[in-house]
Amino acid sequence: MAEPFKNLINAEVVRLIRRHLQRAWPGFAGARFEALAGHGLESLELKARAQHLCAALEATLPADFEAAAAVIEASLAPTPGDEALSVLRAGDHGLAGWAVWPLAEFVAVRGLATPERALQVLHAITQRFTAEWAVRPFIVEHPALAFETLHRWARDTSPHVRRLASEGSRPRLPWGVQLKGLIADPSPTLPLLAALQDDESEYVRRSVANHLNDIAKDHPALVAEWIETHLPEATAERRALLRHASRTLIKRGDARVLKAWGLGRRFAGEATLAVSPKRVALGGTVELSLTLRSTAKRVQKLAIDYAVHHVKADGRASAKVFKGWVLELAPGETRELVKRHSMRPVTTRRYHAGRHVVDLRINGEVRAEGAFELKL
Repeated sequence: MAEPFKNLINAEVVRLIRRHLQRAWPGFAGARFEALAGHGLESLELKARAQHLCAALEATLPADFEAAAAVIEASLAPTPGDEALSVLRAGDHGLAGWAVWPLAEFVAVRGLATPERALQVLHAITQRFTAEWAVRPFIVEHPALAFETLHRWARDTSPHVRRLASEGSRPRLPWGVQLKGLIADPSPTLPLLAALQDDESEYVRRSVANHLNDIAKDHPALVAEWIETHLPEATAERRALLRHASRTLIKRGDARVLKAWGLGRRFAGEATLAVSPKRVALGGTVELSLTLRSTAKRVQKLAIDYAVHHVKADGRASAKVFKGWVLELAPGETRELVKRHSMRPVTTRRYHAGRHVVDLRINGEVRAEGAFELKL
């Protein structure tokens, strides 16, 4: 069985944090920090562990934020350059990887009164572990300074810092505080996205795509216009970014976005969907078998998604759209497609027994349906 995700922050990480903070500041109350950090740690999930260690840092780092900032910076491992953050770990060289998350939380809590210095620390932290969550309170409390800083970071030599300019300002960042002002009006971030959408780093461009997809959930017309403006004569890299940014609107069948991608025409032909087995236990899979038969006299570009209408506790259903296929169907062609859909439990969804309808969406239009019974 795979190691639980929460164990990325564990007792060994606590000891490494103690070791490197004591190296940076011999007066650090390491024993007290380790006792506070270790108490109750095992019972907590990952994000709660980071916050728990942050509370231990608040009790043991200097009360003066300038002094605490200097200790944190001195505890960090050397700047790794453009190495993927996911492979970084704390070690003899200093703190990096998951061990840095509690330090970022500390800066977000204790640095709000001295934002200029705090943002300097986050610039260093995000090159060892992302500061995407920690920067958000500064966007809320000090928007002018935060956006001035984000624009500077968008030109930074480090891809990790450039990515932070986009990722940290996403309106609906997972695990992050929602930026309600940017949900209502995302215009302050658009110049950042324009500056970064052709970044040399795919890692940065992926963040821009996710940021645009966030905006699409609340301002579909704005993102549709962005696609229409930036897709013509786009490079392969930009096309990949814009395709990823379009995913929510394509699933919704947004007419402007489908048209921009050449997917706006109604499917000319027949579609049949078979779902098997008819009864499946929680944790099992269902197979979706699709047959397409074209009646058109020219090639058709098709975006095919499917929605599973999950039964809720009150008996109603809530549709969740999943990606299917993007393909070209020749005139008169018949094609068979198969996809397996898992009903394995996930933390983001609670399953309930009952009849689950599956509908097939071709270029945004429902063209076929099937169903299965879920047993718990």
